[in-house]
Amino acid sequence: MDYDIFFSISQTPVDGHTPTEAQMFRNFFEQVEAADRLGFGVAWIAESHLSSEVQKGNKKPVIPHWKGEVGLNADFLQLAQAVFARTERIEAGSAVMNILCMGGPVAHAERVGVFLNLHGLDPEERRRIHVGFASGRFQFMNEASGIVPRDAVDEAAWPALKGLIFREAAEIFLRLLRGDTLSSDDVGATALTRANFRSDADWAAVQAAAVDRDGQAGDSVPVRRRWAFESLKIVPQAFRRDLLQPIVGSYEPALQDFVNTILPVQVFNLSITRPDVIDATHARMARTYHPDGGAWTRGHMPRTVFVFLNHEEGLSPQERSAAAQAESQAALGAYWTALEGTLDPAKVARAADNALVGNVDEVAAQVLERFHPEDRLMLWFDFFNHDSARVVRNMTAWMEHVAPAVAR
Repeated sequence: MDYDIFFSISQTPVDGHTPTEAQMFRNFFEQVEAADRLGFGVAWIAESHLSSEVQKGNKKPVIPHWKGEVGLNADFLQLAQAVFARTERIEAGSAVMNILCMGGPVAHAERVGVFLNLHGLDPEERRRIHVGFASGRFQFMNEASGIVPRDAVDEAAWPALKGLIFREAAEIFLRLLRGDTLSSDDVGATALTRANFRSDADWAAVQAAAVDRDGQAGDSVPVRRRWAFESLKIVPQAFRRDLLQPIVGSYEPALQDFVNTILPVQVFNLSITRPDVIDATHARMARTYHPDGGAWTRGHMPRTVFVFLNHEEGLSPQERSAAAQAESQAALGAYWTALEGTLDPAKVARAADNALVGNVDEVAAQVLERFHPEDRLMLWFDFFNHDSARVVRNMTAWMEHVAPAVAR
């Protein structure tokens, strides 16, 4: 089993205290340097954009009860450069890079190419960046970059259309990283059909809007391209593609398969996903994973999981177990209250059931019970926890006690 680590860099109040931005980044570097020493494989770093605190005052706040900032890292590539300068073994991953906003897929592809060109100047460099890419969690970040409905058809189709916009962006992003010379006319056209919608009523609304716009509506409603450009190619061109591993942040099987017609693209996964869905994804990806990536393995789909581990000195195993349970309830309760404004004990309980909670022996047993021995876990230790020294102790307890117990 492989162990990665996730860093949220989320500036939220915990027990009435909100660290400064500078302290948040000091905590991050302390923890990622410890992760490097301890032997974690990839440091997955959250990327976010624009102030969620300011957005709360807008007409349509997405998380009106959230206090502080969802995330402070607005540029994974800059932070990855600093991580590599401070560490020796650990690799860096974005979780995730939104390729729709802040310039779109062309700009993001070129930025990745520039990073890899500089990172790979040393011919002995072997550490990769794992570029997790997606369409973003919060629409307000995309709106600032013009990713909004452009006509009545877009408006009627918007929930479904967002996924198709991401498919268009993913094709542009990956083909440019592959080294293609590309114009927007070379990118697959976008069209809406009944299959894109949950109900006949939703599809009827789109067709009605298409009649108003085009004078007719058939079984397929065309949507004009989101990005229009003549032939281009990103520079630099001879960057180290062997140091790049793309990972798609989408749960759509058709999209996972499509991106693998371009490059070997791995897949993100959450620990709450049902086991049958996980197994089906592995079986399908074994067939559709791009051949340049070699054989598909379970490690190509990292699984995110909360960790509430207590191995503090002076406590008995029973006391550590009880303390970890209390810590998980407090953190998850704060999270759901921030998201929804009220505390839902049922949601807290479900989240705790999917987390790893307890003393080192209990957590090791939970890993053995819930995960395949060839899985790759993306462990989240800093969830609603700004006590960096404690986070490092939990990371250390994992590698010194949990990991050996799982390996036995």
